[in-house]
Amino acid sequence: MRLPDGFVLRELDRVDSTNDEVRRMAEAGAEPGLVVLAGEQTGGRGRHGRAWASPPGNLYASVLLRIDGPLAASAQLSFVAGLALADALERHAPGDVQLRLKWPNDVLIGQAKVAGILLESAGQANGSGPRCVIVGTGVNIASYPEGTPYPATSLAAGGFAAITPRALLASYLGALDRWLAQWRDAGFAEVRAAWRARSTGLGEKIRLRLDREELYGRFVDVTPSGALLLDLDGGGRREIAAGDVFYG
Repeated sequence: MRLPDGFVLRELDRVDSTNDEVRRMAEAGAEPGLVVLAGEQTGGRGRHGRAWASPPGNLYASVLLRIDGPLAASAQLSFVAGLALADALERHAPGDVQLRLKWPNDVLIGQAKVAGILLESAGQANGSGPRCVIVGTGVNIASYPEGTPYPATSLAAGGFAAITPRALLASYLGALDRWLAQWRDAGFAEVRAAWRARSTGLGEKIRLRLDREELYGRFVDVTPSGALLLDLDGGGRREIAAGDVFYG
């Protein structure tokens, strides 16, 4: 598999979590650009520590990326990675499949989740070395979990031609390399505009689940910092940095 310059791949048959493996390697001195691909995860997780079903046949990969600017800007990598993943999936999609991005970091086929992204911080155990972020990616290629809070699907169920996790990872890393360059050179504005063009739910009524409350209102926009801008049903406006969006 040919990788963009600067990426180094490590493949494992089974791992607890690709994010955890990348973190361990980063603490031991691994350089940014490390990519871990696993055939199966025994302890995969999504946002808020939720379990991520990880049977063989799907894509489970994590990338270690350097953060050159303010640490707060690392949240924008959710949008960068989401665009890259949508571009990669579009290369292999049937003509009638519509890929959408759900705030802050899911890829949908129609209204069903086919892929998710998880960002976590990382660094060397002694505190030296560059500040880094792990970008974990899971794509339901062959199968998808049942009974999830949000509808799920797979590429196979969506009519995609058969594709291996390695081939999809190669497409994703190529797109990620391009979007990272654009983000680092031109800032978040162009990434935000491209994300909005692919997004679902803008202008619509949503339910937003936070750690300690649920909010109802209209999804107005994504702010220049990446927060969700919500016009509350009872009046007022809130900027939300993290939460789970539900439609309908």
